[in-house]
Amino acid sequence: MSVQAILVTGGAGFIGSHYVRTLLGPHGADDVRITVLDKLTYAGSLTNLAAVRDSSRFHFVQGDICDGQLVDELVARHDQVVHFAAESHVDRSIRHAGDFVRTNVAGTQNLLEAALRYGTDTFVQVSTDEVYGSIEAGSWPETSPLSPNSPYSATKAAGDLVAMAYYRTHGLDVRVTRCSNNYGPHQFPEKMIPLFVTRLLDGAKVPLYGDGGNVRDWLHVDDHVQGIELVRRGGRAGQVYNIGGGAELSNKELTQLLLDVCGDGWDSVDYVADRKGHDRRYSVDCTKITRELGYRPARDFETALAATVGWYRENRAWWEPLRKRAGAIA
Repeated sequence: MSVQAILVTGGAGFIGSHYVRTLLGPHGADDVRITVLDKLTYAGSLTNLAAVRDSSRFHFVQGDICDGQLVDELVARHDQVVHFAAESHVDRSIRHAGDFVRTNVAGTQNLLEAALRYGTDTFVQVSTDEVYGSIEAGSWPETSPLSPNSPYSATKAAGDLVAMAYYRTHGLDVRVTRCSNNYGPHQFPEKMIPLFVTRLLDGAKVPLYGDGGNVRDWLHVDDHVQGIELVRRGGRAGQVYNIGGGAELSNKELTQLLLDVCGDGWDSVDYVADRKGHDRRYSVDCTKITRELGYRPARDFETALAATVGWYRENRAWWEPLRKRAGAIA
């Protein structure tokens, strides 16, 4: 059996670590060995990888995707790259856009150049539905023009375009995935679901932007990882694949579900001024990945949401130090 050596960037973060734990877990893949490259910024934690750290097929390197020498050394020893590493919080991007340009654009290009230099078999660029911008009705297919509205989504769109340019110019096997909003265990408590859950568990109020009418499609991290793995194994070079969860809710509807699960009422909610440039609605058309690769989200949203709340309730030792260290922002 041929074993694929995969370099996973950002593999100590929420989605990246879940991908690594899935592939190296008891029901994972026997034909891969994984090196995680992670800078261990505020959102990355080695505790996310504790379950696989003793695996003979796992290796961890702390470092920056913008470090050309380090990236060269690692890419040269691997067959494939799955690229999760990114600055990803919209509010932080509004305050510190330069960090997002550096990591999401320059860091991605650094990886792509190394992949080209050393003949990487497959490069999976993990991206976001936010690159399409807001849509009033219907859903964005992969052929839709990119229209990002925040520094975060603009830098992710730029990274996607650079990646696709390496396919079109050099023939590098690049495959791009664009997911809807993720949720699940081990998500850093600055994103909406873990932020609201951890505050409610502490008896604090939660901040709801604007009128709460902004709509998102919610994707459990298990389903997202399934989609990424389908693309890595069976996707086509030079193609983009949307990955959605099929659970479209307004922020107000989501807040009600979280209040119900946590046993709180609307007196625990503060309406706050809306975020600058806040996209009203995201929605991606997943017909392509379903038709080509057989993807279908397996998680029932309300059941999986309750399980996620239960995980945060039982794992204060994981999230309390992270929140104190970073000062998570609403």
